[in-house]
Amino acid sequence: MDVMAMQTYLVGGAVRDELLGRPAGDRDWVVVGATPEQMVAAGYQPVGRDFPVFLHPRTHEEYALARTERKTAKGYHGFVFQTGEGVTLEDDLARRDLTINAMARDEAGRLVDPWGGARDLADQRLRHVGEAFAEDPVRILRLARFAARWPEFHVAHETMALCRHMVAMGEADALVPERVWQELSRGLLEPRPSRMIEVLRECGALARLLPEVEALFGVPQRADYHPEIDTGVHTLMVIDMAAQLQTALPVRWAALVHDLGKATTPAHVLPRHIGHEQRSLDLLGPLSQRLRVPVDCQGLAELVAREHSHVHRCEGIGAAAQVRLLDRCDAWRRPERFEQMLQACECDARGRLGFADQPYPQAEFLRAAFAAARSVDTAAIAAAVMARGQRGPAIGQALHAARSEAVAAAAAEFRASDRSASRSG
Repeated sequence: MDVMAMQTYLVGGAVRDELLGRPAGDRDWVVVGATPEQMVAAGYQPVGRDFPVFLHPRTHEEYALARTERKTAKGYHGFVFQTGEGVTLEDDLARRDLTINAMARDEAGRLVDPWGGARDLADQRLRHVGEAFAEDPVRILRLARFAARWPEFHVAHETMALCRHMVAMGEADALVPERVWQELSRGLLEPRPSRMIEVLRECGALARLLPEVEALFGVPQRADYHPEIDTGVHTLMVIDMAAQLQTALPVRWAALVHDLGKATTPAHVLPRHIGHEQRSLDLLGPLSQRLRVPVDCQGLAELVAREHSHVHRCEGIGAAAQVRLLDRCDAWRRPERFEQMLQACECDARGRLGFADQPYPQAEFLRAAFAAARSVDTAAIAAAVMARGQRGPAIGQALHAARSEAVAAAAAEFRASDRSASRSG
């Protein structure tokens, strides 16, 4: 087959991003009027398992044969695909999720837009292409993720209604954990992840996929600490602060789930949430298993849930307690995770109404304390203890005492520097 004679079209995100004036990522192509045998004969390498996808012999970009799909069962995998010379570009575009993703450019650069995607881009609207949207529950998550990417866009009323219908019909319950986590994690890395949660909540999917987060909405907190009051609203502010500070995925996941235990606070003690840290941990284990959360995200989330209240109060607990905090965080062996915990705690503190631009000195204080404690010569201390004929616990006690002394000196220096900065300011 003559490669130059192929009917090839640039499709999807590359066309959308070009119209938005934004850098495009990977380019995807659709081939019309060809068979798999013809593609292989032209030098294309087949790579698709479920439907014919090929790598270009020179550019190695993906070229897929135009296809249609038919729903045969609930969930993501319940589809039968059809390709062939009779499948048109319009047929292929009709199976896509949103109109803004259902555009193409032909080889002459002409826009092919049968579903009004360019108009929806101009109107900042997220709208489904057709009723086939309802056949794939992953599209609910993708819709929410796109809302987080472009928070100025609104979801079309008819699309939100369709998502609600899908949730009511149990489609969201058929989602496999890997796909849920994949889309959630990508959405958390978008510029405003709160929009993802809001869209999922509005259509009812959040209650099915993350009931622990859904339960936070409507739970009151003390207004003197949390002027926004609602715990769910606070959670949205925290994950948006994590995005504003451009933190890594483990920090953003920890920001989302750090307060889960507040949803199970006994009603008679509200709006106080004594002991919510342990209750959060109790909820995090099953949630992590259910979604198969990666180890780094799970570990940081559990650490932040357990320790964030102690970090917030760290300047007033004394040097020995500060060293014990460092011990519990395993800061000595995992300094990178300790730093991520401080970032998550800063997001928690600044993710409150009126606090977004406030400093978080606790993070700098603990960084200084950790640096001081880490400078202690552990080998020399151990050698001195063993020279006295002591072992094991005695070494640990001596090391703790030396680190506490170093942290106390660092704390005094930190406070003096802070007072000096306040006077000069």
